[in-house]
Amino acid sequence: MDKKYLAKIIATDNEGLRMIAACCAGAEVKFANIKYLENSKVFLLYMKRLNIEVENKEKKINSICKFEFVDSVKSKNIKRDDPDKKLELITMNYLKNNNNYEINLIFTNNAYISLSTEIIEATLEDQN
Repeated sequence: MDKKYLAKIIATDNEGLRMIAACCAGAEVKFANIKYLENSKVFLLYMKRLNIEVENKEKKINSICKFEFVDSVKSKNIKRDDPDKKLELITMNYLKNNNNYEINLIFTNNAYISLSTEIIEATLEDQN
């Protein structure tokens, strides 16, 4: 019997963020699927990622990575003119800067997105 389950990982610290980063390494993200909801301080990343939690690792799964309490977002080397352009997520990390955290989403081609936040509150949730 083939069990299907949808993963949900909640990160509130470095260890949780590393787990989400490991699950998302190599994920494909279209620029159109990156959203920052400034009023609610939520950053969303809709991606197709390899489902590394199951035996058949070649299967891609749709997932949403959500970051909460995001005060600002900066990006570099990401062209906004093509919403269908695909980025490949390499990893995520963070730096503690005084009372804030800077969560960095690092993509191929030297592109990155930096999220400024007071606390680490990230969720990776599979769709389908």
